[in-house]
Amino acid sequence: MSDPYKILGIKENATDEEIKLAYRELAKKYHPDQYGNNPLKDLAEDKMREINEAYNYLLKDSKNNNSKQNYSNENYNSEYNNFNEVRMYIQRGDISSAERALNNLKVRNGEWNYLMGMVHLKKGWNDSALNYISTACRLDPNNFEYRQALNMINARTTGYRQSYGNSNSSGGACDMCLRLWCLDSMCECFGGDCIPCC
Repeated sequence: MSDPYKILGIKENATDEEIKLAYRELAKKYHPDQYGNNPLKDLAEDKMREINEAYNYLLKDSKNNNSKQNYSNENYNSEYNNFNEVRMYIQRGDISSAERALNNLKVRNGEWNYLMGMVHLKKGWNDSALNYISTACRLDPNNFEYRQALNMINARTTGYRQSYGNSNSSGGACDMCLRLWCLDSMCECFGGDCIPCC
């Protein structure tokens, strides 16, 4: 597999700004959303995943080392393969294996948080999924995949909360019980008994 510099089409001494610029250009070109139902969408998703991994690795590497000359292709490939394995587990619906693999990784970068968020989303744990994916976006604000997932989960939780709030305001069995209890209490205050206990 090519190294991340080749994937992004940049030189090994590229600055962070050059890395970001190359990433943005490639993201515009390969982001799967622009392919709609085109059969090339799957290829674009694979390419975008590779671009995201290279970008995340290089920016993390530049934060950990003042010089990018310490780059290790083995470390990159290992990290990339681990995240790809987790993605395959999620795609197959093997959520417990995906979570186990993520918990065994030492790296806690944007990709890790995004994937853990997707695991929690599959489990129906929307609040914790939102937290993980928000962290991924904070760690890597230019990543379109993370941002798209955040927008999707925000829309989902907002819709859920609105429908939940609306259903509460319309009454229901609990509301009826409360009204009956109040009515009974008021009747007893005046010497009557609306709902006899014995």
